[in-house]
Amino acid sequence: MASEKTYIMLKPDCIKRGLIGEVISRIEKKGYKITDVKMMCLDEKILREHYAHIADKPFFPEIVSYMTSGPVLGMIVEGENAVKGMRILMGATKFEDAVAGTIRGDYAFCTSENLIHGSDSIENAEIEIKRFFC
Repeated sequence: MASEKTYIMLKPDCIKRGLIGEVISRIEKKGYKITDVKMMCLDEKILREHYAHIADKPFFPEIVSYMTSGPVLGMIVEGENAVKGMRILMGATKFEDAVAGTIRGDYAFCTSENLIHGSDSIENAEIEIKRFFC
């Protein structure tokens, strides 16, 4: 199987709770390589682009408020089957569905602040990497 790249973002609650090291450790222990990393503060413009599929939803302002409440850590993660593998490692988006042993299963306590984002396809990984790293 060929190596893939995926985009991973540690969200403001992950940063605020001091979980960066724990999450990075899990990624590396799984065998993935972090090939680039960038701490950044997001604004509404880039969030509208990133979350275009839900930007018209009534809860979107809450997402903007949360995602601009502190810095995020963007990463390019590489390895075999990185997109699917990272999504398994992250756990289900809804915290109540995330099983123990996953990042969200072990650390998330609500769905609106679920610690981590990961690309859901190779195509979206390419788009998100360009969005946040170029």
